[in-house]
Amino acid sequence: MACLLKCGPVLDADVRGYVVSDPARDLLSAAEALANHKPFFTPRATELILSNFGPRPGGGTPDVQASLDQRPTSREREIVQLLAKGKTTKEAAVALGISVKTAEMHRANVMRKLQIHSVTELVRYAVRCRIIEA
Repeated sequence: MACLLKCGPVLDADVRGYVVSDPARDLLSAAEALANHKPFFTPRATELILSNFGPRPGGGTPDVQASLDQRPTSREREIVQLLAKGKTTKEAAVALGISVKTAEMHRANVMRKLQIHSVTELVRYAVRCRIIEA
């Protein structure tokens, strides 16, 4: 299972910049953008990343928004991180200052999105996608 469904490993790994072209020309611009907490992708890098959204062999194009909707939200990623570190849902809720019901909802949503059926699988996902370190 990919960390970011249908979007590829580049976005999945929370890459904020990617240079595919003439590094001498783009490196300074990339460094400035990243220093200002802005993403930087050269046009060629963008083409490569978005190529997963192109026409499918059987015809038709994938729904880009549907793919992005399957990506865990920042709150869901926080829940995954805490659960993968061994916290219970209640402990995660306390750490984030949210109700247990809300934490359970986030956990259920991320597991549904990722088609994961156990906390063990969730931990494996977190390690594989570098949400936590093994």
